[in-house]
Amino acid sequence: MPKHWPARRPAGILAFMHLVQAAPASEPSRLPVHVPAHLPSPLPSPNRSRWPKAVAVALGIVLALGAFGIGGAQWSAAQRRDLPRIVVAPTIVAEPASQAPFVIQVGPPDALPSNSFVRLRGFPASVSLSEGHAIAPGSWAIPLFGLPSLKAIVPAGVSGRNEISITLVGVDGTTLAESRTALVIAAQPPPERVQPAPPRQAAPAALPPPVRRAPPAPEASAEDTARAERMLAQGARHLEQGNIGAARMFFQRAAEAGLAAGALRMGGTYDPSELGRLESLGVNADRNEARKWYELARDLGAPEAADRLGRLR
Repeated sequence: MPKHWPARRPAGILAFMHLVQAAPASEPSRLPVHVPAHLPSPLPSPNRSRWPKAVAVALGIVLALGAFGIGGAQWSAAQRRDLPRIVVAPTIVAEPASQAPFVIQVGPPDALPSNSFVRLRGFPASVSLSEGHAIAPGSWAIPLFGLPSLKAIVPAGVSGRNEISITLVGVDGTTLAESRTALVIAAQPPPERVQPAPPRQAAPAALPPPVRRAPPAPEASAEDTARAERMLAQGARHLEQGNIGAARMFFQRAAEAGLAAGALRMGGTYDPSELGRLESLGVNADRNEARKWYELARDLGAPEAADRLGRLR
């Protein structure tokens, strides 16, 4: 056996070695044997002493090949387990005017290169994500640490089914793993209203209906406020780069989350005075839209909103 063979040999090789060593020698024994004179001398049969060793050699080769085949299959399965992979539900359901969790898992951790990220494509232009940043209309880049808290921010009036492609990308742009899911946006039917039973006797005089006051809006949590401020900051960065469409999308999400500054900045993207100050090209001003967002900013408590509304008139 060559010295450069590995110390740990497959089971087939070991079986082959044992069979070869246990096989009888091809050369007949030379010990003296007394043969009676009345018996004829046996004819020599040299081939009879060699066939057990030939069978042992053939059986060892078969076992060795079987061991190599099984070991190769096990090695391939172990190699596949070590490759990066993406786990995501085949369908993610969301409602209009909501934030739907967008759960994506990548792993195993030891197989993920540093600075790798997840690229998502196929979102409607009006849908944004709570983590990462937009790289193109409907396309987002999400760092791995942002996946546990990732949510799809769906505005009102959006519905339909969108096929989303998910790609795990290395820092050098190499595709490490791919998967797909479907984002289904559907409005739930309104709850059925139970009609009250009619009174048995009519009232003597018709009374005016009581005035129903809407309950006060719940205060935003610290987490929602922090998320709205992040969206406001992302919108400001897009505005500095001259990307008015992306900036409006983030400002709108911040305003809908109850941030007065988001509504104020949203109105500024339609205000002719503010657009002239930003030196934006190819963007048409809209006084009605600016007034609508300034009024919302005023209701949310922005003191500058009143001055800007007076300037629009």
